[in-house]
Amino acid sequence: MERKSGIMGFTGAFRESMSDIKEGSKVVFTGSVSVCTPFIELLAYTVRDKGFGMLYVPVADASEARKIKEIAKIGYSVVDEKGDPKKPDVVVVLGGLAMPKFGCAPEDVIQMIEALSGEKKPKIIGVSFMNIFERAGWDKKLNFDTLIDTTMEVTVR
Repeated sequence: MERKSGIMGFTGAFRESMSDIKEGSKVVFTGSVSVCTPFIELLAYTVRDKGFGMLYVPVADASEARKIKEIAKIGYSVVDEKGDPKKPDVVVVLGGLAMPKFGCAPEDVIQMIEALSGEKKPKIIGVSFMNIFERAGWDKKLNFDTLIDTTMEVTVR
């Protein structure tokens, strides 16, 4: 286990987890609607130089897959353009899915990964905050290759 801090620690840990993925690979992010989307866009930005084909699958519903593209002078955004999430090289599962109000059952994510993968075994990366995967028991159900967890601390003055 390695500890990092701050936003650079968070984005750097994700970038490092993707270092063994070939340029041009397909990366599928899945997360909860609205809650996970900004984090997905931030993580897409951190690997912007890898030439990945990136898609967002809201709440593990592959029929709703949308492309993630760079928008000049804005950054990386999920766009309203359908994309094909089949045969991903990497599936990034965001922790919002493990939250009762915003997510789905872990079995839904497992079924999505199996349906998209075929015989290809993608790398599975979990990205969460405040140990949600562990607290919800998802770490025992999904076979994460890498699990990145971030703790947030807020000060208001």
